[in-house]
This record gives sequence, C-alpha cells and structure tokens, in this order.
Amino acid sequence: MSEDASNAHEFSVSELALSLKRTVEDAYGHVRVRGELGRVTIAKSGHMYLDLKDEKAVIDGVMWKGAVNALSFRPEEGLEVVAEGRLSTYPGRSKYQIIIEKLEPAGAGALMALLEERKKKLAAEGLFAAERKRPLPFLPKVIGVVTSPTGAVIRDILHRLEDRFPRHVLLWPVVVQGETAAPQIAAAIEGFNALPAGGPIPRPDVLIVARGGGSIEDLWAFNEEIVVRAAAASGIPLISAVGHETDTTLIDFASDRRAPTPTGAAEMAVPVRAELMADVRGWDERLTRGLMRLVDNRKNELRSAARALPRPETLLGLARQRFDSAADRLPVALNRLVERRKDRLRIASASLHSPKALIAMARQRYAGSKDRLAPALRSLTRSRRERLNTVMAGLRPATLKRELQRERRSLDQLVVRLTVGAESRTRERRKDLAALSARLESVNFKSVLGRGFALVRDGDGALVRAGAGLQSGQGIEIEFADTRRKAVVDGEGRSTPPQSAPPKRRSPAPKHPSPKQGSLF
Repeated sequence: MSEDASNAHEFSVSELALSLKRTVEDAYGHVRVRGELGRVTIAKSGHMYLDLKDEKAVIDGVMWKGAVNALSFRPEEGLEVVAEGRLSTYPGRSKYQIIIEKLEPAGAGALMALLEERKKKLAAEGLFAAERKRPLPFLPKVIGVVTSPTGAVIRDILHRLEDRFPRHVLLWPVVVQGETAAPQIAAAIEGFNALPAGGPIPRPDVLIVARGGGSIEDLWAFNEEIVVRAAAASGIPLISAVGHETDTTLIDFASDRRAPTPTGAAEMAVPVRAELMADVRGWDERLTRGLMRLVDNRKNELRSAARALPRPETLLGLARQRFDSAADRLPVALNRLVERRKDRLRIASASLHSPKALIAMARQRYAGSKDRLAPALRSLTRSRRERLNTVMAGLRPATLKRELQRERRSLDQLVVRLTVGAESRTRERRKDLAALSARLESVNFKSVLGRGFALVRDGDGALVRAGAGLQSGQGIEIEFADTRRKAVVDGEGRSTPPQSAPPKRRSPAPKHPSPKQGSLF
C-alpha cells in the first residue's frame, strides 16, 4: 500500500453522503428543467413525488405540500412540464433528486393535448351524449348558482334576472381558480342535488355554474374530471357559463345547456315577464272574441233551424184530407157490403130444403148483426177520431212554441255560464298579475332602505362601496328610506352623520360556506 493511500482521510458513510449533498446543492442551487412527467404520486401528507424524464434519463422529483396547493393544474403522467427548483440528494438511498418549487406546463400546447385526451376519454364513457341532456324548466321557482361570491359574475346574473323575471336565487360560494377550485365546484353541484324537496332550503329547479373569462390555466378547474362527472350526474338541469363566448371547457359538453356568458345563462334560465304578460292579455282577448263568436253562431243556427220547421197546417193537411176521404167512402162501402150479404143470403136460401126456416134464421142473424154493426161503427169511428185528435194535439202551434221556448232557455243558460266562466278566468289572471306586481315591488331597493340600510354617494353622486377611498373633509350624501342628508368625512376617515337621526348599526354578515339564499330576493 502506498504512503499517500495510507494517509487519505477516512470518511464515514454519513459524512460522505452529507458532503456530496452540500456539493450538489452548492453547484445546482437553482435549476430549470424541461421534461415529461412519469410516475406522479401525492402522499397523505400532501407532498407530491414524481419522475421527470426524457428519452435518455430520469430524475426523481419532490414537491412539498405548500407548492402543490399553489398549482393551477393537476399534474398527470405524460404531461410535458418545466420545473424550477434545486438539486439535492437523499442520503438514505444514495439518490439525487430535484426539489421542485415551481411547476408549469410546457406551453399551452401541452395543456390542449391533455384536454383533448381527457375529452376523448369522457366522451367514450357517454358523458357528452346528446340523449342525456334534459330540457330546462320554462319558469323555475328557485335558481342555484355556483360561482365566486365576490366577483362580478353573480352581480351580472342577479341584475339580468331582475330585469327579465325575478326569481329566488341560492348562491353556493366557491373559488373558481386554483388547486381547490375543482373539488369545491363538484361539491357544490352535488350539494344542490342532495337538497331534499320541501326542505328548509328549497331545492333549485335549475343550476348555473359560472365564471368570468381567463386563460386556459385560469379555467382549468372546469376541465377536471371531478367537475365534469358531477355535472353529468346532476339530477337538476345545469347551465354552464364559463369564460367568454370563445372559451370552451369540458363542463360545457357535460352540461344540459351552454351559455356564452353568465348574463346569457340568466337569459336562458327565465323568460321575459313583460312578454308573458302581453301573451296572457292576448289570450284573454282571443277567448272573449271566441265566446262572442260562439254565441252569435248558436243564435244564427237557432234562427235557421226555426225557419226550417214546417207550419202545423202543412203537417195536418194531408191527414185531414185522408180522414175526409175515408169518411166519404164509408157509407157507400157499408151499403155495398149489405147488398153483397143479401145476395149471398138469397143464393144460400135458394139451396136450402126449408127456405122459410133458413130465411127466418138468416133474418134473425141479420137483425143481430145489424144491431151490432151500428154501435161497432160508432165505436170504431170514435176511437179513430180520438187517435186523430191526439196526433193533432201533438202538432199544435202552442206545443211547438213551448218546445222552442225550452230550447231558447237552455241556450240562454249556456250563454250565462260561458260569460260567468270568462269573467272568473279574467279575475284569476288579474289576481296573478297583482301578486306578480307585489313581488316586483318587494325587490325594490327602496324596501331595502326601509329595513334600516342606507346608500352613500360622493359629491358627484357616484355610489361609495368602501370607506377606504374617502378623504378627510370630503362631502358625501347619505340616502335613507325617507330622506337624504349631507355629511362630511372627519379627520379620522369617518363621516359625520346628520343630527336628525343617529346611524344604525348593521349586524355582521354570516360567514358560512353552505349555500346562501340570494339577499336580493
């Protein structure tokens, strides 16, 4: 063994490992690496472990929980990324690794490729099928909105609903950007669907998931599988209004309707009340005109039917002629019958051996028949006359007049019932209109002032939303429910209230993350 080798310093394993760690960290204290993600694992602690690779090499990477929560997208295997951080070693396994402090996709092309791949996967499962989409309710009573409570989106939706047809609005506040946005949005959609019908919080008839415009990274939460699956599984019809008209996210394909903007979503959710009222008035006028035409038609039909009926004299004339003709032929026919019987009697008596006896018997029968014939003829004539009188009584003008009067009374009763029904329907529509007008009045901002709130305007009349922008000595105007008062901001940034009424203290707003009922309605 040489002398130099025998004098070399002996390192312990730990000393050598720590020395290598310091050397690597000093030489590569800040690096920027581009590569493809391999294995991606998020531990229960929230830290993320991954492989960063290219076609020739692989580097282990670790990203601590705080940096993971700041990501605007979800890292997935196969995604090309740019990682910034520092190189270090892990002495426990003699490995070197990159401690990642910042991770971003390697351009929009990578995100679009990931988006297209995810879109094909979900489409293959049938989540975007047209037959799964349901029609929106014509006039929902309750509208659920999933969006940020502090952005301009909710104000635009509420303002548009108030202009078209005010409805009861439930807001489920969520963040719409960042790592926690997707779980919150999915939980909001599932939470609205979990509300029981008839519960203390009304179940929405339609949902609006909305967000303002932004880059593809800003809108990435609405491309996450958890959000898309929640939208597809929603039992409540859902309108997606994410970004501007040119922005497209995966939730747009899973929703029942896609709106170009949040304002467009409000227009899809409700019709225009003024147009509905005009339609109701038009239907009422058409119903009235239709009833009047029906009554006039029935009157004309009755007159036509009355003119078509024959006169009683016409109906009885033929029967009277037949009766007179029969009465004239009856005596002649009786005489002929008697003559024929006499001839037969003479012929029969000539053939008898005892003509006198036969003649006597024949005379007796003839006398009996003659006595019975006259009463029988009178009885027959009387019965025929009674039947004729009965027929004539049924065809008398007075009887026909009574039938005509009865039909007219029935028609008059029908006209009265139709008129009463039309008036009742009109009163019901007027009551509905009065109720709608009362609800419109209830959302007037004057009624809000009547509950103890006030509006503050600066010297130019512009609305003051925050006290930070006021300056000492600046003049302001405070509007109460019954009057307006001038005031001046003092040196400490406070306004001097009018002397006629002390300022009212406002109760602190609740800070619950659960769905909140819209305060405007």
